[in-house]
Parts: sequence; structure tokens; C-alpha cells
Amino acid sequence: MNRPLDGVRVIDLTNMLMAPYTTQILGDLGADVIKVEPPEGDPIRKIGPHRSEGMGPIFLNTNRSKRSVVLDLKTDDGHAAVMELIRNADVLIYNRRPQVMERLGLSYETVRAANPRIIYSGIFGYGQNGRYAAKPAFDDLIQGAAGVPSLAQMAGARVPTYSPVAVVDRGVGLWAVGQINAALFHQLRTGKGQRIDIPMFEMMASFVLGEHFYGRTFEPCQSGSGYPRLLSSDRRPYQTKDDYICVMIYTDRHWQAWFNALNTPEVLENDPRFASIATRTENIDSIYAELAELLLTRTTAEWLELFEKADIPAMPVNSPDTLIDDPHLKDVGFFIQVTHPSEGKLWDMAVPADWSETQPAPDKYAPLLGQHSKEILREIGFDDTRIEKMMQAGATSAPAN
Repeated sequence: MNRPLDGVRVIDLTNMLMAPYTTQILGDLGADVIKVEPPEGDPIRKIGPHRSEGMGPIFLNTNRSKRSVVLDLKTDDGHAAVMELIRNADVLIYNRRPQVMERLGLSYETVRAANPRIIYSGIFGYGQNGRYAAKPAFDDLIQGAAGVPSLAQMAGARVPTYSPVAVVDRGVGLWAVGQINAALFHQLRTGKGQRIDIPMFEMMASFVLGEHFYGRTFEPCQSGSGYPRLLSSDRRPYQTKDDYICVMIYTDRHWQAWFNALNTPEVLENDPRFASIATRTENIDSIYAELAELLLTRTTAEWLELFEKADIPAMPVNSPDTLIDDPHLKDVGFFIQVTHPSEGKLWDMAVPADWSETQPAPDKYAPLLGQHSKEILREIGFDDTRIEKMMQAGATSAPAN
């Protein structure tokens, strides 16, 4: 298998969802990702149904393409082992607060002294030059701080509401992949490493305000914040005669095709709300409310047929269960049944990108806690006697079988 990040070694000092998602993507791209876990393991191992202890579904879906080594970083041997791993690595990624890394003896200055070319990337709550620098952070907290629940209420929710998708963890995790790959390109050209701080709050502020800065982009402001189309209470899946449908009648061509399909082309000439994308945005609430009423008159299948003929973007509304059974995902081979060495038959998801030459793909199943401890410690020169002493002292561990 020839993959784009073959030969890159990543030391993964991360847990939970956000940063392990980053390192899984890097592993799928070909990096040798060494997941360093404390003796109790990544807490997300314990969430959800499981066949084996510590192998829950969220862990399985966020930690493939990695090897697991258990190291108690508060012990001398555990710290010595991680420093030896660092000396031979290209990237170190962590999602503890920087203050914790310093207490563990793994500050940027310490790590850089051991390996000047390393990319030292922290993914944590807040930029280190601001008043929130030392605060802990989770997806829900950053959603709230970035205004996501308030936007949901402005758009019609009864109360401020979190997104039911871990939008911060996934979004920041993806953002981190791009930053780290750019740093790897710089490292390749110059031989130099660097520190990269990736703060969740600032990333989500830019994510949210890209649309919702709106009139406050200007000084003095031209209007309030908030993009009206995204905040319309009628921007939602629409009820039909028998179900729901998503439709996006957006461009001038879409609206022309829509009224032609309804045999009412004169509306575009007679109703000034439809004169341009600007006037439609100004009148979006009334336009969407009328659309919602009209879509009640036919079934979802009937509307989908009309929209497809008119080349207007539309899709049915999936639930998680119907998404898993989606025919297009079956067509493209998105779901793959695999046989995990300890968990038996599982469903996995393919890398959602199609490369012509160096196709990314998982090369390892999500590991048992400490599955590769002995293998990795031997690679850095620890002999079996030292490894056994570490195991007896609780500085490392490995599964019985």
C-alpha cells in the first residue's frame, strides 16, 4: 500500500474525540501513529456498547490506523520512553492544556531540545495570550462560547440548543489536519520544526462568524450580525404529504426552473421579492414560509421527481439508521465489513476521498489498550528485562493475549 504520508511518524498524546480524530486521519493518510495512553486508557474507550472492555464504538471509529503503547508519564521510565519516541518522530500532537504538558516535563522547549525538527501541535480550548488560556474546554462549552446555541434559538428553537453532532470536535480536528500537513510540507522543505497552537474557541469563532459577522463586518456597521437566510425559522426540512424533504432553491436559475415547473413563470416578473439573490435574502422568511405551505401538497417522491427534472437541488431526510442504509453509500462502497482481531465482525467507514495514485486507507484496526507496548518499547531500544520491570512497576502494560 502506497499512501501520501508513508514514512511520517506521529506521537499521539491525545484522548476523547477531537484530537484522536485528527490523528486517525493522519494514520489513514499513511503516518505511523503511536497512541500513548495512560494505564487506565483513553476515557472514550468506555463509552457505549462493547464486546471487549475498553473497545466501545466511538473509540473504534476514532482510533484505527494507530498503534497503542501504555506509558505512565509520571514515572521516570514512562517519561524516558516517550522522550525516546519524540527523538525519532516528525510530529507530536496533544490535547491537554499546555500547563499540563509543562508539568509532565513535555513543554515545547523540552521537546524541541530533544528533536529540533519536530512539529509540536497542541489542540486545546483557547489561545495562550488571552484571559481564557488556562480554562478547560469541551465541545459543548465551545459551541456555547462561539454562539451556536444562541443561533439555534434565533433560528426558531424554543431554547438555546447544542448541535447533536460534535461539530466543534470534528471541525477543529479537521482544521488541525490541514495545519499539520502544511507544517510537514514546511519541514520537508526546510528541515525545521515548529510549535502550532490550535485553539478550539478561535477556530469556531471564525467558523461561525464567516457568515454571521454579516453587517458588523463593516466599520461603521451596515446592519446587525446574523445571516438572515441561515436564521430563518422556515429554513428547515419541509413536511410533505407523507414525509419530509430538503430543497435548496437558491440561484436565479433555480428559481426560474421552480416557477417554470409550477407553470407560473410570471411570478419572477411580478413579485419584486424574487428580483435578485439580494432581494430574496431580504424577504427570506416570507419566501420560505410560502414554500413550506406549497410542499405540503405532494408526496416526497413526487417532489423529488419534479426537482430532479428541473435540476433543482433536493434530497430526502435521512435518520442515522436510514443513512447507514443509503443506496448511494452502498454504490460507492462507503461501508466495509471487517473482522477485528478481538471484536469480531464490525462495520467500518472508508476514507471519503478518491485518489488516483496514493489512495489513503486504514492499515490497522483500533488497538486494544497497550496492544503494541512491547513492540514499540523494543523499537526504541528497551530490552525485555527493562520492559518487564516497567510492567511490574505499572509504568507500562500490555494485554494478556
